[in-house]
Amino acid sequence: MDETTPVAIIGAGPAGLAIAACLRQAGVDFVLLEKEQQSAPAWRRHYERVHLHTTKRYSSLPFVPFPRDYPRYVPRDLFVDYLDAYAQRFDLRPRFGEVVRAITRRGRSWLVDTTTGPLPASQVVIASGNNAEPLMPGFAGADAFKGKRLHSADYRNAMPFAGQSVLIIGMGNTGAEIALDLVEGGARPTISVRGGVHIVPRELLGVPIQMIGMAARLMPERINDALFPIILDLALGRLGKYGLRRPQQGMLQQIALSSRIPTIDVGTVGKIREGAIKIAPDIAEITEQGVRFTDGKHGEFDAIIFATGFRPGYARLLEPGVQPGRSGVNASASDLGLYLIGFHNPVTGLLREISIEAEQIADNIRLRRNRKKAAEILPV
Repeated sequence: MDETTPVAIIGAGPAGLAIAACLRQAGVDFVLLEKEQQSAPAWRRHYERVHLHTTKRYSSLPFVPFPRDYPRYVPRDLFVDYLDAYAQRFDLRPRFGEVVRAITRRGRSWLVDTTTGPLPASQVVIASGNNAEPLMPGFAGADAFKGKRLHSADYRNAMPFAGQSVLIIGMGNTGAEIALDLVEGGARPTISVRGGVHIVPRELLGVPIQMIGMAARLMPERINDALFPIILDLALGRLGKYGLRRPQQGMLQQIALSSRIPTIDVGTVGKIREGAIKIAPDIAEITEQGVRFTDGKHGEFDAIIFATGFRPGYARLLEPGVQPGRSGVNASASDLGLYLIGFHNPVTGLLREISIEAEQIADNIRLRRNRKKAAEILPV
């Protein structure tokens, strides 16, 4: 069995790289495990047009701001370049191709079972991300559909769908942006929206919505949730006449209770107003040629894209009863030596939160190790 490593980090995406860099700066050894053959695999697979929805000023990882010549909203390819340079700068060398099968308690430490063998670790940081596993809900009749079916995780660009009628199921950020990409690529998209959806512009009067969200935290949630609909109606117009309604929960309340951030509009709303993107209600069943909606109408489609989200998937790796608590540093995580990073997506931005959590977790791990060393040298 290998020698015990101080820290095992699961996942070499932005969160894994951030905590690894912070531990490197703190002088704490670690092993960084990544199941794919390259770092940040999810970002490399993202659809081609994706940009960060948050500004580069508040989206960089610890210690390294984005280059000055990067645009305010960094595109996918430049973000991947940034992550590669970040890993090189801190000499982060993930062990690629190592799939974690289980994380079990071993006295006061942990045993990480991987495809290359067991890895004992004093502490574990799970950085595998919220988007580890695509969610594909079951729909009646889905197997009968004769057109193309795919999850948004497998969507790259609009080229294969040019001239086709495409249904996108779900209007989160991914669904809304894929619909925009499709209409700009010559397809005829329709978005099926199951419930209400909060939509905000990426910028409001030239100010990034991320910065407005940061300022809004200074006011009580109920006041924000009362004011935002008024402001957004002025910015985006009343969208109910296009089939888009708001949820009963206020925007900030929804984020707090279910971690669902609003859809950040980068042009989709304009295309909906033009009629280039259609809105449909929830799905009753999928048929051979298309979909029957809950309002009784039937639509024919050449393809269906399931923008139905993802799940973290890390819970199945842990023993029953082991709960690391919320993302970041908390009493449970600190006591167990088992941390989550990158699983809290606030209105102020996931990457900003990752940077904050990475520094906090690294400090907590360093202090725990220092206390342990002090206890070992104190006389009995």
